[in-house]
Amino acid sequence: MLPDPSGCATGNIDQAQFTDQDGTPYLYWGSYDTICAAKLNSDRTRIQGAVTEVAKGRRMEGGYVVRHGGYYYLLYSDAGCCDGAFSGYQVKAGRATSPLGPFKDDEGVELTAPTSKGAIVAGANGNRWIGPGHNAVQTDLAGQDWLVYHGIPSDDPDLDRFTGLDRQLSRRPMLIDRLDWIDGWPVLRAGAGPSDGPQPAPAAQPDAGGTFNSGSLDGWKAEGAATNGWQVADDRDAQGYAVHTGAGGAYLLAQGSVPAAVRAEADLKVTSSSGAAALTVGYRGPGDYVAAWLDRDRSALVTEAMVAGRSRGAQVTLLPADFDWNSWHTVTAEIRGTELTAEVSEDRLGDAVATQRRDLPAAAVRAGRVGTAARGGATAADNVSAVKLYRPVTKRLPDPRPGQLLPGYSDEFATTEVPGTSTGSLWSWVRGPGAGATMTGGALSWPTQNAELSGGTNTASVLTRDAPQGDFMVETKLHFAPDQPAQQAGLVLYGNDDRFFKNVHSVLPLNNGGGAVLNVSEFGKEGPRPTTSPPTPVASAPMFGGPTADTMWLRLSYRRDTTNNEHEVRAATSRDGKHWVWNGVWTLPADGDLKIGLVSMNRSAALAQFDYVRTYGHTK
Repeated sequence: MLPDPSGCATGNIDQAQFTDQDGTPYLYWGSYDTICAAKLNSDRTRIQGAVTEVAKGRRMEGGYVVRHGGYYYLLYSDAGCCDGAFSGYQVKAGRATSPLGPFKDDEGVELTAPTSKGAIVAGANGNRWIGPGHNAVQTDLAGQDWLVYHGIPSDDPDLDRFTGLDRQLSRRPMLIDRLDWIDGWPVLRAGAGPSDGPQPAPAAQPDAGGTFNSGSLDGWKAEGAATNGWQVADDRDAQGYAVHTGAGGAYLLAQGSVPAAVRAEADLKVTSSSGAAALTVGYRGPGDYVAAWLDRDRSALVTEAMVAGRSRGAQVTLLPADFDWNSWHTVTAEIRGTELTAEVSEDRLGDAVATQRRDLPAAAVRAGRVGTAARGGATAADNVSAVKLYRPVTKRLPDPRPGQLLPGYSDEFATTEVPGTSTGSLWSWVRGPGAGATMTGGALSWPTQNAELSGGTNTASVLTRDAPQGDFMVETKLHFAPDQPAQQAGLVLYGNDDRFFKNVHSVLPLNNGGGAVLNVSEFGKEGPRPTTSPPTPVASAPMFGGPTADTMWLRLSYRRDTTNNEHEVRAATSRDGKHWVWNGVWTLPADGDLKIGLVSMNRSAALAQFDYVRTYGHTK
């Protein structure tokens, strides 16, 4: 499917296909920093035409596109999938009005911009699942979307070592959770993240309807002028399915009534040169129903509401010019209130080739039977179903909020004295004072050091002070414009050199970037990794948060998980001090207290200026 080279500055893995409403197929692929897209030929075997970079970021990969509410959404992951308990993988999203972009996150930042991105769909939440990522989207029979992804179990993250393999592999079972669309953006379980316990299952069985795999029409009722034209056929792929031949005007109804608020679907095709096949809902008789027709004579999806033997209006949506009438297509109909939404797709994966929305007369919205209909030629139907329509979640769970300011654990940096350099200071230095640190204009000015705080290399200075007992949130305002790889500055919660959390503005190189660098909000942790074989005493890992700016606000929200005896920390970033992008959650064993701290490190020649450190009580 892809030539080598493919025309994209990345590998050829992580391929996903998407079909646009005009029938044009696209392929998305790429890993380790770049995701590309191109059109496919008509039989979907080769890309053709220009290759477009649609996203770029540190370890960005796993692109998957769906269309929802008038936008194209590119869901992807970043930060690294497969590092056991230190996997910072998340699912993020960008949206566009074209399948080739430009895709932007919920902060309005293009996914190709040289910064990390927001619009986090799914991240670790502190329970047993680490690194949720690399997703697909599936819709159940009730119309609810579900995110299918993988995660790493914290209680058993690593596979046994394979002879001859030079790295540790992680367990990555497949998971599924409810995907909500709130304020125009996808989010897992209203922002709760991966579930850990029993959940309502996807609607996988119809309330009414079924297949025809029994080889008969038992349980189905034929009505209309051409009832004798129905029979059952079969083939290797579809197994049993219903066919109708003859003049038409025929209906085939499932047993039982379904409510007015319903989602119904059927696989349909029209195998003659003319005619139409339909999904019917709310059926009460040949003159009382709502139908979504695949109408070959009009080359269109046509919806119709019949009430008391009279049509209340047909609405026509043209299908792509190359629509294959002899192949199965799924037709869905949702009725919510008096609004009907009908779609035609090839595979039910968020890429309908036709979507139509219309208002129905109130008299057409009622309980009734689900079925299929035929007129004017040979048609086929299969997998007819109806389920009570899902109820969407429309409000996100609240993000952490700062409580009351704790002055005893805060500092406005309003003095001329560098913190930690005088007797009685509430601050203290690890390997300090940091070289070049001064007080300038009501801020702590601290040049980055050629020093590290990573693994076995612990040479960087850390400015620390005690944290309050219990749960809290700490915030700083940072002016920082780094331009070289490894420069970083920001907040830490520090236990020791091998046990800490950090939320920093950092610069990282791009793979295959030709020397290009990326400014990222890096939410990292370092701590013990006892589960590896052979044991690795300490490891570090990042998640990547929202987009960066020369002036940023950084937060770390701390919670003590007494049940599991863990430090639980969540990070957030802001570019205006008002709108925050909240990241996932890192945890570490609660072996000793953590201190509030600042760092400015890893490569010299950038200046970090901290306006303040403010600590707040925890707001539940």
